Amino acid sequence: MRTSAHTPEAANAMNFTLVQLRYFVAAAQHRSMTGASRELMVSQSAISAAIAHLEREFGVQLLVRHHAKGLSLTTSGERFLGEARGLLGHADEMAASAKAFGGSLRGRLSLGCADPIAPFCLPPLLAEFAARFPDVEVRMADGADDGSLRDRLLEGGCELALMYDLGNGAEALDGELLAQVPPHAIVPPGHPLAGEKSVSLHALAGDPLILLDLPHSRDYFASLARRAGVSPRIRFRSRSTELVRALVAAGQGFAILNHRPATDATYDGGRVVALELTDDLPPLPLILAQARGVRPTRRAAAFAAVCREWFLRPPLRAT
Repeated sequence: MRTSAHTPEAANAMNFTLVQLRYFVAAAQHRSMTGASRELMVSQSAISAAIAHLEREFGVQLLVRHHAKGLSLTTSGERFLGEARGLLGHADEMAASAKAFGGSLRGRLSLGCADPIAPFCLPPLLAEFAARFPDVEVRMADGADDGSLRDRLLEGGCELALMYDLGNGAEALDGELLAQVPPHAIVPPGHPLAGEKSVSLHALAGDPLILLDLPHSRDYFASLARRAGVSPRIRFRSRSTELVRALVAAGQGFAILNHRPATDATYDGGRVVALELTDDLPPLPLILAQARGVRPTRRAAAFAAVCREWFLRPPLRAT
């Protein structure tokens, strides 16, 4: 409902600027007035005054000042940080759209991707997005697990993230299902079952397991073993998918993975054999996630459309 300038609603309207929001975001990111001052090339007093103004306007404390130990965010400050980043992102998009006079998309898109997914999906997706929208600068936040990506989304550090839906903090995110990625086993070429097309986990239970030991992923793999009624002995753990594959190729055990590379070769010249699993095991849902309740920018919506189209093309490239 539109109100006139004489209504009580107008009298109580918040009075703050985008500059003040940028000062707050910088201070929150650096956890320091000094760091924010250096980044923005303004005085610390200007940043402090801007944050004090925001706290008065909204009636909440956003930051706690620690003598000689920088700043920390209050609970309200953490929530406000995400909202402020979202508003600044939309303001940047509005400015870019105005400059383009309705032409192609411009500006910056912050994108996150979980480590196990990135090598399989990101290169072709980024190449296709760049071909369609060459004026959009994509900044990637890779090198992350699903938990840290969730935090970045909620804090506004990235707009979208390709990740698995493992149920950790899902209530705070909106996710669009892009693919269901089933688990499979890999064994060395000399394994007695290497000539089979598919096996059960029971048939591999006597072999040592090379575990892809990532947060939340390890729980998923443990749930698969419980569901199949086996308790494999873990010989090695690694956060690197390629190291897991190389250890299997070297005859150190078998592994359970989800994404399947286009080649069976490993970095060191070895080879693994992929086997389908006959057990009734749940696949991993691969989603494009964003913070719940945050309106996506046009850039984010465009990237989501590219993802949607790419994952629908046969054959499914995520497997």
